[in-house]
Amino acid sequence: MKKSHKLAIAGIAAVTVILAALILNSGGSPSTGGAPEAGHEHAEGHADAEHHGGKSDDEHSDAEGHADPEHHDEGKTATGPHGGQLFAEGDFRLEILLAEEAGEARLRVWLFDQDKALPPTAAKVSVALSRPTGEKEEIAFAAEKDFLKSAVAIAEPHVFEATVTAQAGANVHRFGFAKEEGKVELDDEQIRSAGITLETAAPAHIQTTLQLPGEIRFNQDRTAHVVPRVAGVVESVSADLGQRVKKGQVLAVIASTSLSEQRSELLAAEKRLALAQTTYEREKQLWEQKISAAQDFLQARQTLQEAEIAVQNARQKLVALGAAGSAGKGALNRYEIRAPFDGMVVEKHLALGEAVKEDASIFTVSDLSSVWAEMVVPAKDLDTVRVGAEATIKAASFESQTSGRVSYVGSLLGEQTRTATARVTLPNPGGAWRPGLFVTVELVSGEAQAPVAVSAEALQTVGGKPAVFVRVPGGFVVQPVQTGRTDGKRVEVVKGLKAGAEYAAAGSFVVKSELGKGSAEHEH
Repeated sequence: MKKSHKLAIAGIAAVTVILAALILNSGGSPSTGGAPEAGHEHAEGHADAEHHGGKSDDEHSDAEGHADPEHHDEGKTATGPHGGQLFAEGDFRLEILLAEEAGEARLRVWLFDQDKALPPTAAKVSVALSRPTGEKEEIAFAAEKDFLKSAVAIAEPHVFEATVTAQAGANVHRFGFAKEEGKVELDDEQIRSAGITLETAAPAHIQTTLQLPGEIRFNQDRTAHVVPRVAGVVESVSADLGQRVKKGQVLAVIASTSLSEQRSELLAAEKRLALAQTTYEREKQLWEQKISAAQDFLQARQTLQEAEIAVQNARQKLVALGAAGSAGKGALNRYEIRAPFDGMVVEKHLALGEAVKEDASIFTVSDLSSVWAEMVVPAKDLDTVRVGAEATIKAASFESQTSGRVSYVGSLLGEQTRTATARVTLPNPGGAWRPGLFVTVELVSGEAQAPVAVSAEALQTVGGKPAVFVRVPGGFVVQPVQTGRTDGKRVEVVKGLKAGAEYAAAGSFVVKSELGKGSAEHEH
């Protein structure tokens, strides 16, 4: 190797050693190009530590307009130190949280100047809240500890859009946010396939009703307890229990000795009458011819009149027994028991060969085309239950109802029950209202116009309270309501819903079942 080459190599090595010493003394790195520590001190003033990688101040100033100072990626939500939503405009920061307290949900607000907490009095805050039902509410705040708390509780459902206005000195900041707690996601096709009917809350005419327990009974005006009226032995029975019979139809035949005697007496009286008639005509002719004395004629006339009276008497006895016109036809002791009117045999108390007394109740026949609905009326409701009032009767055992009018209200109260008895006469052409059936009798006790009413099918119980599922874009939200009067079809809504709100009517239980499955979670 030449001497000149050796000198060049030694010079390069010396330069390398000098550069290495300079780098170590400066405390820098190749990646930073020896940037001074002051650059880090500037980065500590920012709330976003991820910008310490040498990004310029211009990029940070552009990010201050975002509602999320910690995350600049679009679509993300900033979370404050208290777990609420964090909003920012310039150096001003605002955190808002919906928190449960003593069973109530209230909004809480914390204020910041960048990362520095501000006292709650540093700004005047208000929230304009708008619900899917169209209700709007202005909410004020009051200072409490280190935060601001809404002056009123936020009623459920917590589904709303809100605008937060914060006035800090001469600056006014506005932020928007939304809540969708308890929302059941259902699109139009799912609503149709589930059979959910949509209706609109509107004013309605509601009749308040009085409900009283009752029981279907025989119409006693169309019920007969058939008795033989003569003692005898049953020869035949042609009517069965439950059989429909016509007026005059033979129910049974009895052989009666007393009836035989009555018919024999009639026959004897009729024979005597025939003889007396013949004697009278002969004596009359002889008297007119001056052959017989007037005394004989008068005697014959008296005997004829007595014979006529005897025949009439015998016939009336048979009429009273219901055996008129049967003398001389068949056996004298045959007695036919007949139906008094069209009806049904509801009781039967005799059998073939049985001996019955004249006053024994052997059949009960009732015309079931009309029945009574008897009810017990407390003294306080007697002003509502009046004769002639229209009533609706509903069966307790099956889905059926009919209407009738009150035909009787008792004048006396029971000594023990302090109630009166009333009844409604019901037409019963199909025989569906059977005696012994328990029913509910409803009478109109008042009428009123309800400003807001919904279908009775729409009401569901959620959390132990009545609620309606209100239609919102993309599904339904549960809306607790306070109910008033009802007529069984429409229910008055006193509080919680405004006229014009669309809700789930028929099929609302489907929405409730979806809510119960956890498709809508309740979180604050």
